[in-house]
Amino acid sequence: MIDSLLLVSSDCFDPYRNLALEEFLLGKLAPGVCILYLWQNERTVVIGRNQSALEECKLQTLNQDGGHLARRLSGGGAVYHDLGNQNFTFLLPSADFDKARQTEVLCLAMQKLGLNAQVSGRNDLTIEDRKFSGHAYYHSRKANKAGGIKCSYHHGTIMVDVDGAALGNYLNVNPLKLKAKGVKSVKSRVANLVDFRPETTCKEVRQAVTEAFGEVYGLPVGELSLSEGDLSQLDELAARYKSEEWLLRGEEMLERSAEGRFDWGTSRIDWTCDEGKLAKVALWSDGLDADLLEEIPAKLIGLDARNAELAKSIQERGVPEQVSIDLAGLLQAGAR
Repeated sequence: MIDSLLLVSSDCFDPYRNLALEEFLLGKLAPGVCILYLWQNERTVVIGRNQSALEECKLQTLNQDGGHLARRLSGGGAVYHDLGNQNFTFLLPSADFDKARQTEVLCLAMQKLGLNAQVSGRNDLTIEDRKFSGHAYYHSRKANKAGGIKCSYHHGTIMVDVDGAALGNYLNVNPLKLKAKGVKSVKSRVANLVDFRPETTCKEVRQAVTEAFGEVYGLPVGELSLSEGDLSQLDELAARYKSEEWLLRGEEMLERSAEGRFDWGTSRIDWTCDEGKLAKVALWSDGLDADLLEEIPAKLIGLDARNAELAKSIQERGVPEQVSIDLAGLLQAGAR
């Protein structure tokens, strides 16, 4: 049960350091504590852990404009951040993770600003059917050192006054997603809070979210101070988030490729065969279960993509039934 609320507000706009602090806070969590972390990045495309950087981002244009590519620990889709966007993260013990309650904080914050937010789809908030906030989730598999507990976070964006032109310039949006949403472009389905309430500022949003945080949980909100020792530990984590190894994940062209949109995410699978058996596999996806999706390629090695029982074989290797069926369909279509 949550019995203590803490606030961390970053004054840094470096995406690598902000993502490092987010991961660091997971390790600081103690039982019964929920941390609200508020942060902003300057001109950054942030992709989900299992997404293709080259497919999701117009990397050359972003680099030319002095922007940043970042890859987060959680799954989900690509988003654009600038200083017109307010990011939030709820960090708490996995046993206390409550998506509905955490989302209630955000909806109440919007009410405080005179806005009526609605939950839409698997991880969006909308106003008048236009998305202003997208969410993703991470659940650790191991207990942290500080509290000896498994921890989770729920994070996302709140678009206050984001540069819409930049969003279009830097993001590639898969046509399968647009078709599923019934829209022609990402710009046509997203909105800023200033579109509904012109005077809205990120400072106001931070204040509203902080107040709603305390009200929904019924507890006072304290501030978490980080020591110099804490801050020094962020350097190593930030360097990993900035590394090419983490950002590009060794992406390369393989012999075959197939993609599809499923209930669990839009996905592309690339593979090479040796004597009919899968020899090298890459899976790029905006699915929310980042750990599962990262493990799947290794589970597929050695299987025959032409086998009529392929879905069953994949499931026997520990992949959920529907995901196994969907991936088998892609592999079999690409193997013809």
